[in-house]
Amino acid sequence: MRRQKRTLKKRIKNWFLADIQRIEGPHGKEGVHGQHPWWKVMCLTGVDYFSTLGYQPGIAFLAAGVLSPIATLFLVLITLFGAFPVYSRVAAESPHGEGSIAMLQSLFSRWKGKLIVLVLLGFLATDFVITITLSSADATAHILENPFVHEHLPFLEHPVLVTIGLITILGIVFLKGFREVIGIAVFLVVTYLSLNLIIVSVALYEVFTHPELLENWANAVYNYRGADGNWLLIIGIALIYFPKLALGLSGFETGVAVMPLVKSPDRIRNTRKLLGTAALIMSFMLVCSSLSTAVIIEPKEFCPRIDCKKANLESYPYYCACSAEEIENGVVKETGKANGRALAYIAHKYLGEIFGTVYDISTILILWFAGASAMAGLLNIVPRYLPKFGMAPEWARASRPLTIVFTIICFAVTIWFEASVDAQGGAYATGVLVMISSAALAVTISAWRQKNRWRWAFLIITIVFAYTTVTNIIERPDGIKIASFFIFSIILSSFISRALRSLEVRIDEVELDEKAMEFIKDLAENDIRIVANRRETGDVSEYRYKEHEKRVDNHIPSSDPILFYEVDVGDASEFKGKIKVRGVEVDGYRILRTEAPSVPNAIAALLLYLRDKTGKVPHVYFGWSEGNPIVYLMRFVLFGEGDTAPVTREILRQAEPDPDRRPNVHVGG
Repeated sequence: MRRQKRTLKKRIKNWFLADIQRIEGPHGKEGVHGQHPWWKVMCLTGVDYFSTLGYQPGIAFLAAGVLSPIATLFLVLITLFGAFPVYSRVAAESPHGEGSIAMLQSLFSRWKGKLIVLVLLGFLATDFVITITLSSADATAHILENPFVHEHLPFLEHPVLVTIGLITILGIVFLKGFREVIGIAVFLVVTYLSLNLIIVSVALYEVFTHPELLENWANAVYNYRGADGNWLLIIGIALIYFPKLALGLSGFETGVAVMPLVKSPDRIRNTRKLLGTAALIMSFMLVCSSLSTAVIIEPKEFCPRIDCKKANLESYPYYCACSAEEIENGVVKETGKANGRALAYIAHKYLGEIFGTVYDISTILILWFAGASAMAGLLNIVPRYLPKFGMAPEWARASRPLTIVFTIICFAVTIWFEASVDAQGGAYATGVLVMISSAALAVTISAWRQKNRWRWAFLIITIVFAYTTVTNIIERPDGIKIASFFIFSIILSSFISRALRSLEVRIDEVELDEKAMEFIKDLAENDIRIVANRRETGDVSEYRYKEHEKRVDNHIPSSDPILFYEVDVGDASEFKGKIKVRGVEVDGYRILRTEAPSVPNAIAALLLYLRDKTGKVPHVYFGWSEGNPIVYLMRFVLFGEGDTAPVTREILRQAEPDPDRRPNVHVGG
């Protein structure tokens, strides 16, 4: 019975870790999913970017009211003359899909660079997780507002449960083994954009054939909050509202991340085509959809499902359909029919229920696939960065355990926001804006160092995005709260993982130069005796004293030759690496010298290498360290130094369970 249980546990473990990844750097492996024409890869990016049309027009109206078309125009200008130039340069400097995270990491050294990456990963996780939950919530809105579901499937009218169900299906697909299929993305994007083009065309026809609608909207803008035709004031107010529309900027970071899928040669030029074409398509659709929804949809149809007692009519003058009495009594209003689905509302109203249902199905599919794209991004990024820093456990290289973790996180976020598209807009915009701002900052610093002629333009773009980010955070603090949770969780779990994994060997390869190999060959006839030395003066008197001390303390026969081994700490923030050992001779004393992220790990790696190379079990000799063991532990985890002898022995014990094959550690003095 026990044997069957062990067998079952082993099978489950093997299934969970079946696709464990071995990506150690930001580049990963190219060509895993093949390479494709840039326009096809654009569709893969587009399932995230273009799917925002499902909810962006409604969120824009909730944010800016009748000024949403003007605020959207500012968004388009920022997209074309801000985000696009920034990411064009990011594409040029990271052609393997590393993106702005790797660019910023390269600008900062050691632990500063690692912390920058961890913070940005927190914001990126916010972006991708909210993409999953918000897209699923909006897909739910399209499901529940469909007349057929509304009339015949009333038991589905539980947004949180339906959204969790969609996320569960997504998680199951990834557990089974999901592979991004560009063909599906192309079909979904072409279908979805074609349907949107039809809807927008019909809506604009209604706008321009019913001039009274356009006139009513123009009058509302003209008299907005007592502006009385003061266009400078109107434009200023629209600029204030603009940051709330920033989720319409999503897609650029994904566009750079999928660069390895773009066919070479001219990958950089083709990626710029991808980014530019996507930006132009999205800009056109955003302006048209924003104008259409603001002009022909009654404001009350955007009313979100809110607790009216918490509402403020002055803050919601255009879409809140609640009376003062309802606010006083705390009545919960039903969501307006256009809330979270403005274009679907137009489709059903002007093109009929059949076309509207087809559009609903198309929207649901692309929103679901946007969640799949975000999940794939998460499963790609975590193994790409964190294991390299030692800041993720071994199972984090595998997709299935991570899928479960991210799915549970998505459940929590959905419950927290009650599957509300509107409530999650701030968190989504925060993640998107921070990533774009970080990309702009990285590009500006790079351009400044290279004295690029456009450096002042990039600086202005960075300031604009920084303003937009800060404004969004102040106006909608939920985003920074969620991002802070992710950042804190990632940093805490990363350093715990780093501490737990510090006793791994951590050296991937040992390379000896010709002189070092000569020293090792000369030891072939004797026991291999290594003296670990922290170099002070490096002169003959130091080695004479250290040799005498170790021979006396450890009873090493005078006839047995010894080798000194000195490790200089390089970048202690790196977790793994390759060491190059060089041989040095000082007045007859033979020394091996190297540089490594951690001293004990480098010593253990050399000892295991010598054992495997010579067939002999080597001996290593240390002196006792004086000091607080807790301080030494922290120094070892963070700076690669500490009480070297016991740590080296523990690394060897974990690496080699057989005591007869384990290198011997001696401490004296």
